[in-house]
Amino acid sequence: MKKQSLLLLMLASTLIGVGQSWTKQYDRVDACNCGYALVEKNGKFGYVSEQGKVLVSLVYDEAMAFSENRAAVMVDGKWGFVDVKGVEFVKPQYTEVYSFHDGLAVVGKGDNYGFIDSTGNVAIPLRYSNARSFGDGFAPASNQKGLWEYIDKNGKEVISFRFSYATSLTDGAGRVLLNSKWYTIDKDGKLTKEE
Repeated sequence: MKKQSLLLLMLASTLIGVGQSWTKQYDRVDACNCGYALVEKNGKFGYVSEQGKVLVSLVYDEAMAFSENRAAVMVDGKWGFVDVKGVEFVKPQYTEVYSFHDGLAVVGKGDNYGFIDSTGNVAIPLRYSNARSFGDGFAPASNQKGLWEYIDKNGKEVISFRFSYATSLTDGAGRVLLNSKWYTIDKDGKLTKEE
């Protein structure tokens, strides 16, 4: 029994090693996400399949992991997005971006932030001084005074500007800073003071 277990362990180790031998040709390999791994070689980023096949050429100065079958990529200090086929459906034009969540991605130009949809069209105009990703259908966004609120996917205010800081909702709850105290907030705006 011990001999069989040892033999199986050795076989599994060999197969795993063979399957990942392609990783050695890159300076950096991030974990596969959606079946694609972010890779870097000589300061350029791209994406490969789990088998090591190049899916998006290593031509980008920076890149983020795929989220909702889209990934943010940077060229010459500007961010855009590619799809899983490597098609650049948003040309690099933004100074800051976040990954797609709930079908929308935060984009920023200078001091103005908004959201684009999965086709690259502006869904919520760049009218906020900062914003975070959508979660559970809501996103935190701040006005020019630095106060945060929560908006829905149409850009409609659902919980008004009053927080010094706010996080995205996860599993129906987020965190907000109000009067120098942290609270948990739910989708209805109910606050629970954190101890």
